[in-house]
Amino acid sequence: MQQQKRQPELVEGNLPVFVFPTELIFYADDQSTHKQVLTLYNPYEFALKFKVLCTTPNKYAVVDATGAVKPQCCVDIVIRHRDVRASYYGVIDKFRLQVSEQSQRKALGKKEIIATLLPSAKEQPQQKEEEEKRIKEHLAESVFFEQTLCQPGKNRTASSGPSLLTVFLGIVCIAALMLPTLGEMESLVPLYLHLSVNQKLVAAYVLGLITMVILRT
Repeated sequence: MQQQKRQPELVEGNLPVFVFPTELIFYADDQSTHKQVLTLYNPYEFALKFKVLCTTPNKYAVVDATGAVKPQCCVDIVIRHRDVRASYYGVIDKFRLQVSEQSQRKALGKKEIIATLLPSAKEQPQQKEEEEKRIKEHLAESVFFEQTLCQPGKNRTASSGPSLLTVFLGIVCIAALMLPTLGEMESLVPLYLHLSVNQKLVAAYVLGLITMVILRT
């Protein structure tokens, strides 16, 4: 009965998307605002997949631009403004959050979030009102939003791969794990290259961290 009740929504693609906030404001003179968080809520009885799209991916870094939300849970999506310059003051960018059911590819719902870079948080109330009015007018005029969408900056730079330092540290850790342990008598390796158990545990831990970094890139 529950499946029959929610199936029309899934087919029509009109699933409501609950995101907070719906507007991101970055201030050039306040570095703490250059990193902001979008919270996606899933009040439904089924899991959701999500994808974050952006009109200007070169200006932002989106951490975990794709992922999943368990039923009746929420997830935080970190967005960083990485190109703060005067020529971008007042420019309105957009993010689109698309959600779908895990067993389907078609987007079942979407929500648009606007992002603006302002020079300073110390604005006069009148200036803020004018800025809010201009944002609303711009939002109403945006009819061709889907034609300008592209993947966020994180996905664009993902093909760069791990750094040479990361690869070098990984090789060092692997070499350390291959060296004999203290107490092993039958070995051709000089004694000063024998490592203790604690040293090998540290090498294994560091190698695990490096592996996670490589997989994320």
